[in-house]
Amino acid sequence: MPRCGGQPGGLSLPSATAPENTKPAGNFSPPVFISERFDRFAIALNILPPTISRQMFEQAFKNIDDVLWKDAGCTSELDYTEQTSWLLFLKYLDALEHDKATEAALDGKKYSHIIDRPYRWETWAAPKGEDGKIDRNTALSGDDLIAFVNARLFPYLHGFKDKFNDKPNTVEYKIGQIFSEIKNRIQSGYNLREIIDHIDELRFASQTEKHELSHLYEAKIKNMGNAGRNGGEYYTPRPLIRAIVAVTAPKLGETICDPAVGSAGFLCEAFDYLRAQNPQRTTAQDRALQERTFYGKEKKSLAYVIAIMNMILHGIEAPNIIHTNTLAENLADVQEKDRFNIIVANPPFGGKERKEVQQNFPIRTGETAFLFLQHFIKVLKAGGRAGIVIKNTFLSNTDNASVSLRQKLLEECNLHTVLDCPGGTFIGAGVKTVVLFFEKGTKTRKVWFYQLDPGRNMGKTNPLNDADLAEFIALQKTKADSPKSWSVDVADIDPKTFDLSVKNPNGGEEIAHRSP
Repeated sequence: MPRCGGQPGGLSLPSATAPENTKPAGNFSPPVFISERFDRFAIALNILPPTISRQMFEQAFKNIDDVLWKDAGCTSELDYTEQTSWLLFLKYLDALEHDKATEAALDGKKYSHIIDRPYRWETWAAPKGEDGKIDRNTALSGDDLIAFVNARLFPYLHGFKDKFNDKPNTVEYKIGQIFSEIKNRIQSGYNLREIIDHIDELRFASQTEKHELSHLYEAKIKNMGNAGRNGGEYYTPRPLIRAIVAVTAPKLGETICDPAVGSAGFLCEAFDYLRAQNPQRTTAQDRALQERTFYGKEKKSLAYVIAIMNMILHGIEAPNIIHTNTLAENLADVQEKDRFNIIVANPPFGGKERKEVQQNFPIRTGETAFLFLQHFIKVLKAGGRAGIVIKNTFLSNTDNASVSLRQKLLEECNLHTVLDCPGGTFIGAGVKTVVLFFEKGTKTRKVWFYQLDPGRNMGKTNPLNDADLAEFIALQKTKADSPKSWSVDVADIDPKTFDLSVKNPNGGEEIAHRSP
């Protein structure tokens, strides 16, 4: 199960050279302002098309999956999501550039495009006739379309990575990184033509449409997670994420990082939380949310692409997501500027890191999750808060690394809350988990435990929901005792083993499993 983090320093928007007296792309407001402003003008001129309904979005996604299913190059939900992602990204980029050009025109300025004309969506994918429909005489299809995409489009977009290598926090570099990580797997040019037609029907013109599209994209990620072996790697149940975000309670102006970002579910939910908690935001606060709040890192190529697309669809134009192995960073090099107010993550567990990577950590272990936990503690600011998903065996394993890490956590941080999750929380994962909530900088005096019991067996047809976690969120505020919750003084914890096993004194199930 992965997830990731990032470096402070906001992403700048496109830095294309603009002629004199023009407005550089980097100075444009985030897309939420562009879209809303354009909507107002369009409404006034009576030219805004009707909003696409959720049903229309759902049908378009179903149609795309149906086409991908019959293509020989796509064999799994992972392939479906990957191929949908790069096409959606290019469609989104076209809409973004159109919005920026419109915004510049309203200000009497000229906009310099990121993408050269032959490679713009409106040129190769969906050239339009005077009637506003795709011009079938000029639109590529069949072998010609596959040849263009594989031999010209992907190499061109891949080239942005080297061209903007010195500007890794720009949209241009993100384009190059994405198209150096994935490839077109659609083998039939006729299938690709059909998919493009469906993608072109989707619009990003209003916030409502972006919201609907983001929910459908999340559903694709969930389906991909449920599809099999690496489910939790891409998908952490959103009700659990929302509970973790609620307990860590981010505030405007704080930095939030997921150093094992996966599909960026934690960052997207934190973005939604901050907007909901602060409806009356200033333009400066919205810009800070866009550029200087959310950070992530991801090791795996597909997850990296999905994370960027997911954040874009949630309304963050140029996500601060870096494609890198977080654990390869030397903890000795971490400076104050590299630290964050909040870490929320579901790091991969069960994996094994190379010996040279383990050398970066004071507590050396092959268990990936234990290395991540050390990283999280290191990159938190003093007083910083964290909510971390980890296997429940961390609480009780007797190996040296587990004992040392529990001691480190209790002595360097205030581990104030442990949420014990029931089996079935992660579909198909086959492990039980806990969530550790802690603050850096003060020793732990007392740990409050909550044993989540939804009163049913959970699975694909009966997953975790927000109502299941409502009592936990409510009781956690005061750390009250209940049939499902209790507190343990650190003074009562064995100083040799620092065993934190979940032992409900009210007669609930004792969870003290150890890894084999």
